[in-house]
Amino acid sequence: MNRKNKRIVVKVGTSTLTYDTGKINIRRINDLARVLSDLRNSGYEVILVSSGAIGVAMGKLGYSKKPTDTKVKQSLAAVGQCELMALYDRMFSEYHNTVAQILLTRSDIDIEKRKQHTKDTFNTLLEMGIIPIVNENDTVSVEEIEIGDNDSLSAIVAKVVEADLLVLFSDIDGLFDSDPRKNPDAHLISRVEDIETVKNTAGGAGSNVGTGGMVTKIEAAKIANSAGISMIIANGNNIDALYDLIEGKKVGTLFKAY
Repeated sequence: MNRKNKRIVVKVGTSTLTYDTGKINIRRINDLARVLSDLRNSGYEVILVSSGAIGVAMGKLGYSKKPTDTKVKQSLAAVGQCELMALYDRMFSEYHNTVAQILLTRSDIDIEKRKQHTKDTFNTLLEMGIIPIVNENDTVSVEEIEIGDNDSLSAIVAKVVEADLLVLFSDIDGLFDSDPRKNPDAHLISRVEDIETVKNTAGGAGSNVGTGGMVTKIEAAKIANSAGISMIIANGNNIDALYDLIEGKKVGTLFKAY
């Protein structure tokens, strides 16, 4: 990454924002607010795509496993969005930055007129110096209008706003040639130039409270790369890695767009 890349979309998953207990990882959210605020202060345009609403609500209401009933999930999303945005608002305010919430459904992307309105809103918020925080509108989404996962959502957002870079923070360091949780000799793939060559290395779904996994991240890379946007998978345990990316250092796995 170089200084010409000014518009960055950052996606964080539920596993980055919560502990294994399901409770909010306040230190991690504070790190996120601090680094993104600092980047915005230095002249970057930053959009945050944040999972975590259902996971946060699960922790608050004492759920140990993600429910399968759609109505319950929608209700948890409604509870969790309030909790999560209140926390983001407080954390970013401490670093003198303002955030705005954008909740999207597939029709906001697929219908051209609504897509243009969505793009205009993003651009206006960024021009005002505000950091948009995006999630799928899980409270009203049903199967026909679901985007499905926030890895794909972040890539779609990056494409809509014509971002320069997409960063996905995960619970591992990047894409490996085999599952590092099962194989201690697994090697990190630092750069991918042909996505088709790494499709078979992707595992299945992610954590109990999340919806993603490496498969969804590779699909997100396809969406981003097809729009000329490079994508990086990095470990969400180190939000400060965004500084390294800006300085041109190697971090995680780069899916290079040409």
